[in-house]
Amino acid sequence: MLGQSVASVHKVGGSAGWTILGKVDYNKWTSSDTFTTGDSLLFLYNRQFHNVKQVSRRDFLSCNATSAMATYTSGSDTVALTKPGHLYFLCGFPGHCQAEQKLHVLVAAAIVSPTLSPAFAPVPSPSTGSSSSPSPATASKDTAQNDAVLLSMSAVLTSTLSSVVVFLVALVYC
Repeated sequence: MLGQSVASVHKVGGSAGWTILGKVDYNKWTSSDTFTTGDSLLFLYNRQFHNVKQVSRRDFLSCNATSAMATYTSGSDTVALTKPGHLYFLCGFPGHCQAEQKLHVLVAAAIVSPTLSPAFAPVPSPSTGSSSSPSPATASKDTAQNDAVLLSMSAVLTSTLSSVVVFLVALVYC
């Protein structure tokens, strides 16, 4: 069984938001964080003076906002990061992109951490509280869990051993 990664909401530009005021360094902002699939970007801005346009790399480099793949104008826009790769955004208001109101984000694939499935989870030992031994029902349940774990581990080891034998036989006959 695999664990879940935790998605993050990244407020573009930090406390300054999406603006040209204060000369926000969006390159520095992106370099201080990691962006993964499942995360999202939150663009907060004054919609009277800014917008967000998702563009190609070529349009990003040339500050061309005329053929945007997506345009956001609400002043509070969330963009889901659904797949790994490069994403490019800029403000389409005249002169803003040239004033460095543009953003390049590299999205990495989310890494989920493995966790033990219930079949492989350690079985707690009986408590050493006031009772001297577990009840027969608890003892048989513990035994059944231990047997299930041993059976699962045995199946995994048998499968692995079979693969090794097949590999060795192939080596000998090749």
